[in-house]
Amino acid sequence: MVNKEALYNLRFIILIILLVTIDLVSKSFAINNLSFGESSTTLLPFIKLLLIYNSGIAFGIFGNGGMLASNILLLITLLISSYLIWMIINETQKNKKYSLSIITAGALGNIIDRVIDGQVTDFLHLEILNFSFFVFNLADAFITIGAILIIYFEIIYRPKND
Repeated sequence: MVNKEALYNLRFIILIILLVTIDLVSKSFAINNLSFGESSTTLLPFIKLLLIYNSGIAFGIFGNGGMLASNILLLITLLISSYLIWMIINETQKNKKYSLSIITAGALGNIIDRVIDGQVTDFLHLEILNFSFFVFNLADAFITIGAILIIYFEIIYRPKND
C-alpha cells in the first residue's frame, strides 16, 4: 500500500523536476542560440538576452577563486539543497512546501549546470532606464521567487489551516 504522506510529497518532487527541466532547457536554448557576450533580443522592456558564464555565485562573487573555490562552492550548495529537501519533507504548511520546492529547483538547476560545465549559464540581462543591472537565469529567478513567497507567507499571509 502507498504511504499517503509519500504520495502527498510526490507533488513537490514533481514540481522540482519540472522547474529544473525548464531551467536546463532554457540554458541549453541560450547556449545554442545566443552569441557569448552579445546583447540580443529584448524579451520585456527591461530584460534582454545576453549569454555569459558565471563561475562564482550571484553577481559573479567568488568567480575568480579557481578550482578549489568552485569545489567548495559546489559542496556548500549541495549541503544547502539537502537541507532544503529536508525542510520540504518536514514542513507542515503547504504554501511553504511549494515555496521551498521552488527554491530547491533553482538551487539544483544551478548545481547541475555547475557540475556539467564547471560554471553557470546566465542569459537574462536586467536593464532599466539604460542602467545595466545583473545577468541571471531561470534558476536564479526561481530562488528569488521562492524566497519572496516564503517572506510573504511568514510575514504577510499566515494561513490558519492548509
